[in-house]
Amino acid sequence: QVQLVESGGGLVQAGGSLRLSCVASGRSFKYYNMGWFRQAPGTEREFVAGITGTSSSTYYADSVKGRFTISRDNGKNTVYLQMNSLKPEDTAVYYCAVTDAATRQGSSWGQGTQVTVSS
Repeated sequence: QVQLVESGGGLVQAGGSLRLSCVASGRSFKYYNMGWFRQAPGTEREFVAGITGTSSSTYYADSVKGRFTISRDNGKNTVYLQMNSLKPEDTAVYYCAVTDAATRQGSSWGQGTQVTVSS
């Protein structure tokens, strides 16, 4: 039942950076495992990064490891995705979701925010 709103997407040149934000409703945010996913045209939605609600442990897809950083601010009910060294292949709609840390499957999706990386 949690509502999520993503923001921060935009157009950036290759090598640039963006920070995405996802604001959640409710009082239980600090207990949620959260994640970022993305979907490019013609592809299935894929897991990008996750962060647990209990210990703030993080985990990443191999394709973004070392470039992206997920973090959270429980006082603001917000999870972030800092994206550095962006590549054209990072172009996608990015979604925030409550995430099962074991399976890396998302639920309670936000509406998404478009990230476009130009070459």
